[in-house]
Amino acid sequence: MDIEPAQDVPQREPPSGTFLLEDKHSHDSGELILHPTPTSDPNDPLNWSSGRKAVNFGTVCFYVLITFVFLDIQTVAFSQYLAEFGWTFDTLNNAAAAAFVGLAIGCIAFIPLVHRYGRRPLYLFSLLLQVACGVWNATLHTSAELMVCAVLSGLGGAISETIVQVTIADLFFVHQHATMNGIFILMQSTGAYLGPVAAGYIVVDMGWRWMWWMTAILTGANLLFALFFFEETKFVPTLLGEGGTETADIATRQESASLEDTKKLPTVTDASSTRMNIYVQRKSYRQRLAFVTKTDTPIAHHFYQPFIVVFKIPAVAYVSLTYGLLLSLYSVIATVQAYYMIAPPYNFDASQIGLLALAPFIGSAIGTVFGGWLNDKLSIWCAKRNGGVFEAETRLYLIIPGIFLTVSGMLMFGLGLAYLEPWTVLAVGTGIYGAGFVVISSAALTYLTDSYSDVIADALVAVTFFRNAFSILIMFTITPWLNAMGIKNLFILLACVVFAILALVFPMIVWGKKARYRTSDLLRELALKQPGTREH
Repeated sequence: MDIEPAQDVPQREPPSGTFLLEDKHSHDSGELILHPTPTSDPNDPLNWSSGRKAVNFGTVCFYVLITFVFLDIQTVAFSQYLAEFGWTFDTLNNAAAAAFVGLAIGCIAFIPLVHRYGRRPLYLFSLLLQVACGVWNATLHTSAELMVCAVLSGLGGAISETIVQVTIADLFFVHQHATMNGIFILMQSTGAYLGPVAAGYIVVDMGWRWMWWMTAILTGANLLFALFFFEETKFVPTLLGEGGTETADIATRQESASLEDTKKLPTVTDASSTRMNIYVQRKSYRQRLAFVTKTDTPIAHHFYQPFIVVFKIPAVAYVSLTYGLLLSLYSVIATVQAYYMIAPPYNFDASQIGLLALAPFIGSAIGTVFGGWLNDKLSIWCAKRNGGVFEAETRLYLIIPGIFLTVSGMLMFGLGLAYLEPWTVLAVGTGIYGAGFVVISSAALTYLTDSYSDVIADALVAVTFFRNAFSILIMFTITPWLNAMGIKNLFILLACVVFAILALVFPMIVWGKKARYRTSDLLRELALKQPGTREH
């Protein structure tokens, strides 16, 4: 009886976010493979020295820190505003909400320009606008000025939550993404938490206006440093068609994975095989600090494309919900804390209100280790157990303990305040919340970067827009909400909502790869519209 040979089964190309991370044939322990693939162009930011990357990313980190100082110190001076101007709590709360309006508008208006003109001019413009807002905040006298300053401050800081991930994708490899995102979240937390600590002492010793003068001075210093040392990270290849040439038979390396998932994994190059092209001239200092790195590719679609990806790509919708909810809820905690703890039985002054922010900062610093460095190590370990193949969903595992930290921290703070518990109980609650926030946010943002790096700017615009939409909704409704429900019932309800939304990580872990497969065609279509898309 003749047996016909088996037919080759058509193999699917793996989705973005699935690739070979370790070459087990290189030596006993396996060799880490770089992804995305660096070119041989010495001007490629992936090929920059570690010191050059550190200067660039360090400038960005200080920019993020000072931006979040700008956005979060106003609550420290609530009692001074009330005493000097007679403004109501609603006025100050609406000003905080107005800043989120500026943040929401700014990310839609400015980020598409990153594709046309590069990263550097957007950073410089943002810093310049924040310096101007700092000066205006320090000299204002009316509630109308307060509102306009809040909107402009939001516009000035709008790109801080989006362009940083673009810079991370420009400079670093996948196995470094969680660590760098963890540092980014830590800088956010440092600005949001330690900024009020310093501002509180300034308000008590020098007055609330000097709080803004000092912020303007620090932002101006960052602007001057960026002007002379911050290089453009947008990469426009001198030679096209470069990339790794080393291929791998994944089927022999991943016994437990199906062939259809592993065949055609992206070609990659390891560090030792990257050679600089001696025919490509290194850019001069003046060229590296050019104000504009222009690309003539159309960018009009970037003004509406974020709303396409958020409704068609589940990962973008999930991260938008998660990141947006957690950041907006911290705004609720800070606002409630500033309003209620200046009253009996606490009777805190501005410096004491500021010092309360030390607790979430400490929690965030601890969370950075788990959400950043440990997440990278865990993903590498999972890839080794998976035949060297990296799956983006491994980034989500650490969100599970983060859920319990976040919910328990919220309840400890909210119920503690409702029952007038000692301030130490409230501080521990915000510290636990801070740790959970960093673990979850870092993991979620890294998952998005690894899964959809070719459209990461549009994806993060969507995330940032809906994060600010959450904040606007919550900040404008928090006062009537508190009056209707009280602190206890409000925080119980919020904890239930947070748990329900964060629990969406479980279906993302189980079905996330299938979703990446289903959105592969859409991703390729959108990626073709990206100017200068690097081969991933």
